[in-house]
Amino acid sequence: MENSYLISAIKQFEYYQQLGDKTMQQLSDEELFWIPHADGNSVSTIVAHLSGNMLSRWTNFITEDGEKEWRNRDDEFDPKLSNRAEVEEAWQKGWNCLFEAIRPLSSSDLEHIIYIRNQGHTVTEAINRQLAHYSYHVGQIVLLGKLIRGADWESLSIPKGGSKAYNAEKFAKEKSREHFTDEMLGKKG
Repeated sequence: MENSYLISAIKQFEYYQQLGDKTMQQLSDEELFWIPHADGNSVSTIVAHLSGNMLSRWTNFITEDGEKEWRNRDDEFDPKLSNRAEVEEAWQKGWNCLFEAIRPLSSSDLEHIIYIRNQGHTVTEAINRQLAHYSYHVGQIVLLGKLIRGADWESLSIPKGGSKAYNAEKFAKEKSREHFTDEMLGKKG
């Protein structure tokens, strides 16, 4: 895969997966199912929705519509997952489907037209659409984690009040070409 867009998109998907992973690691089994109010969603419900979306969008995404007939989106918001193992399994299954679909792509695939609910998208547009959608929901997972953990929350980015020290550390190094996610993901270039 020689395309910097694809490399960047994959790294960003990995980054959001890891934000979700690190949030869920901070939560107890019970906290994964905490609902902030009657119409709210728990972390487990958001995971069920993300997994359902990923499986629908990325299964045979080049040849089939991204909204599969077998998907029941409304059921994703009716809690079905009952324990941590099921939440983790759904989470991994969705991400694995996504990565298996996009890692083999090349730059020649990016202008290919695929469909989501009969609306044509280039592969680039479909990736962008899902990257925005997944980051939106992972943000919800992180916010729920912060609300649940309160003062015990371990920051996943620059901690409050830590910007000056973080910037000093970064500017003390030579300029280099790297993706913004490399440090968190433990990768280089």
